[in-house]
Amino acid sequence: MPSLLPAELAWYVTGRFYQAEPDGPVADYGYFLHLPFLDVPLFHGPRGEGTAHFTFAARPFQAHGVDNGALKLGVDPVGEFSIYLQRRPTGTFDDPASFARGDCIATFRRASLVVGTTVTQPDGSKAVSLVGTNVFSARLVESRPFDFAGGRHDVAEHLSQGVTQFGTAAGAPISPTPQGFYVVVPFTGSAIALGR
Repeated sequence: MPSLLPAELAWYVTGRFYQAEPDGPVADYGYFLHLPFLDVPLFHGPRGEGTAHFTFAARPFQAHGVDNGALKLGVDPVGEFSIYLQRRPTGTFDDPASFARGDCIATFRRASLVVGTTVTQPDGSKAVSLVGTNVFSARLVESRPFDFAGGRHDVAEHLSQGVTQFGTAAGAPISPTPQGFYVVVPFTGSAIALGR
């Protein structure tokens, strides 16, 4: 199958942002609900992190914030994330590093700063987050052909330039917070292919 057309749907993901300490680095991990590989099983059983063959993991990055009334802006630096093929799925949100196991089949680099927006509303003496959004473009910087499900595949054949992803994050973090983390926030993202 040739490269996707510009702005054609590239993938759907779901994952979580992890921060181990206040003002510390953030990283995101998760798995793919859709990829542009035809006739390739994405899951070994029912859909879920524990059965996902294709996962992702970001290199930790230091986010900075800007406040504007009821909007809280997160400004993330340029950074990288990779896609992994887990031939024997082992991903679990209780151990985010589990999403970075398996074969690294592609690496993307965000093309610029990422600005995420969280909408808040007053609740007594504090502001409560309602929902967060972000958008970023990422260029494909490395791709490794791989054999899986009876065929040979390469992310570069479908996404030679990269993607633009639109994300939505939950306003409330996971509760109780998983051990070893200050805050964990679930999110979903959908990406479209960049132009050729």
